[in-house]
Amino acid sequence: MSRTPKRPAARRTLLLDVGNSRIKWALLQGERIGRQHAIAVRAHRGATLAPLLRALPPRLGAIRIVSVARKEPTRRLTRALRRASGADVKVLVTTARAAGVRCGYREPWRLGVDRWAAVVGAYHLDTPARAQVVVDVGTALTIDFVSRAGQHGGGVIVPSPGQMVAGLLRGTHGIRARAARSRRRGQTLFARSTHEALLQGSRHAAAALIERACAQAAQRYGSAAVLTLTGGGVAELLPWLTRPYRVVPDLVLRGLARLA
Repeated sequence: MSRTPKRPAARRTLLLDVGNSRIKWALLQGERIGRQHAIAVRAHRGATLAPLLRALPPRLGAIRIVSVARKEPTRRLTRALRRASGADVKVLVTTARAAGVRCGYREPWRLGVDRWAAVVGAYHLDTPARAQVVVDVGTALTIDFVSRAGQHGGGVIVPSPGQMVAGLLRGTHGIRARAARSRRRGQTLFARSTHEALLQGSRHAAAALIERACAQAAQRYGSAAVLTLTGGGVAELLPWLTRPYRVVPDLVLRGLARLA
């Protein structure tokens, strides 16, 4: 009795999102993206790439990267991944159009590739596509618009709430650093202590900007847009948002999968 030979295991693509504070990754096999993992960036400076390299799965056919890190750390990471895996490693960049989306920047290469991937990922969340206001809350808070026809309308960048507080602490005297560590939550704007005022102010400011962006998108483009949020700092803003929203933690990696 003859046996049907087993097919070799499919080679997989590793997706890497290298941010300012974390490196996030997931496996892409066919059209399926696996669970997202993350490691703090500080563990990957200099010669300390070992934790990420130990986590590399076998049988990688390709590694695709979006990185907002500086050029030299990104080159070191790329070389280390190539040596450790033997896979085809490429760092993606923003282009004038890709995966059905047209970049709205006059000079597309100036748009951060993480923002580009998030916009592409958001655009492909729905069938048929819907207009999106795309918010990523990391070290910076970025807001972008993409129409249901795939036209990126541009965006805005401000410090995240944590960076707003940190910047104020660096630039003032008499406000102690414990302000940045307060865990008290509440939706009232008017706080009753300085450290609560810092946190409340930064969160309300970020939430107000997001909702202003949604209102302006509806006014400019004539239809309401879906509010899609991602990023490690998004949870602290949710209690202050009054509009419906959805949170997609692996949005950048979803976009990277489309770009890859």
